[in-house]
Amino acid sequence: MSRSKLRLSVFASSLILAACGSTGLMVGPHYQRPTLDTPSSLGIFFAQNEGADKVVVDLLAWWKSFQDPILNNLLDEAAANNQDVVLAAGRVEEARANVAGTHSNRFPVVDATGSAAKTRTSENAKKLIAGANPIAKDFQVGLNASYEIDFWGKLARADEAARARLLAQQASRALVQSSLYSTLAQNYFALRAYDAQVALSESALKTRQENLRLQQKRFAAGSVGELDLHLAESEVAATEINLTQAQQALANTESAMAVLLGRSPTAIVHPDIVRGSSMDTLYQQLRLQLSSATDLPSDLLNRRPDIIAAEQGLIAANADVGQAKAQYFPSVRLTTGIGDESRVLQDLFNPASLLWNLGVNLLQPVFRAGAVGAVVSGAEARKTQALAQYVQTVQGAFRDVHDALTNANANAQIVAASNRRVIALKDSLHLADLRYKNGYSSYLDVLSAQRDLLQAESSLIDSKRSYLAAVVSAYKSVGGGWDKTSNIK
Repeated sequence: MSRSKLRLSVFASSLILAACGSTGLMVGPHYQRPTLDTPSSLGIFFAQNEGADKVVVDLLAWWKSFQDPILNNLLDEAAANNQDVVLAAGRVEEARANVAGTHSNRFPVVDATGSAAKTRTSENAKKLIAGANPIAKDFQVGLNASYEIDFWGKLARADEAARARLLAQQASRALVQSSLYSTLAQNYFALRAYDAQVALSESALKTRQENLRLQQKRFAAGSVGELDLHLAESEVAATEINLTQAQQALANTESAMAVLLGRSPTAIVHPDIVRGSSMDTLYQQLRLQLSSATDLPSDLLNRRPDIIAAEQGLIAANADVGQAKAQYFPSVRLTTGIGDESRVLQDLFNPASLLWNLGVNLLQPVFRAGAVGAVVSGAEARKTQALAQYVQTVQGAFRDVHDALTNANANAQIVAASNRRVIALKDSLHLADLRYKNGYSSYLDVLSAQRDLLQAESSLIDSKRSYLAAVVSAYKSVGGGWDKTSNIK
């Protein structure tokens, strides 16, 4: 056989062995999704409005229900720049690299080798024949290949575990994205709510200041006593406190949104958040879009990224058990090599310098002092933990849905009741003011009515914000905000 043909035959044999060395027996349990007692339906999403046309809500792009281009732009900015998203993307790339590295173990390893050595043997050691040169040179070049036959599925299980962990990281990235969308939207609603609170406090302060000036004139004219004057002064101070608190909350919300948007430290210190629709417009638009009842199937929760991540973690832990149990069985490694060796560099590629080898190595653990059993026990313990985490995640998902739907419906009723209360208190304030001007009641009754109305109007703003936030939580709880088919790759 010629030299070139021999080289080809040696390495062709390694490739054939790789092709024939596919997984035989898969040691360890095959994954089966745990059976859990889950309801078929999640319940009604929103209260039914009589005579309303049914509107289909896009759970993958729920923010479009608010019809606010500014909110859409802010979400796009956050998705592109938020550091939590960047961090999650980096973890996905790390997991993808780990998959590539693990999968490579299922193929032959081929290395090129080369060496050059010069040695001198002691002449007094009597190891040399008479007249032999004590100085020797050795030159080698060649190729070595090795391949482990995956008889028991150890490498296939490692591949399975690595791929599951990649899917888990991709789902975790989707969870970060979904959480970012919901958190930013809720902060945006808080921002618009504090804008409304500032406007309400400024309007109330202007009214209180006008009342104070009027009372000062009346006091100077002797029409009212000192008590009415001090009550008016007190109301101005109280309203100034409310305004300052609303401005403080507004500033804190702006800086929080700047962080979520991934802006620079300078932009965080001096936040400039663009506003879109007002709180009332956002609320009315959402009520218009979600005017019909929606019965949500429980299968929606299968798209929640945290459930997907937890299940993929369980799949990986299950594969780890099989990988650990495969260590009980013998491993077979095939090796081959071909090259040239010569003491004279000029003769290195002479046909007489050719060398090659073929070999089979078998390793069967006999006594490891319980080391293999400990690895198996550890893998089974991690599987138990992964199962518990999966069950907890599913339980938490159903609780999230229950609480979110409950809060959304409750806040809708609170907003309706708050609206009625504001209307009633406006009428009360009008009547109290008439009675005071006609001398039938004290100024204290007017102030009490003003306080109640201001508190009711402020509560109405908070109720609308809470309703919008609860709706976003409901969207998130059913896995809204991301597309499983486009994110899990």
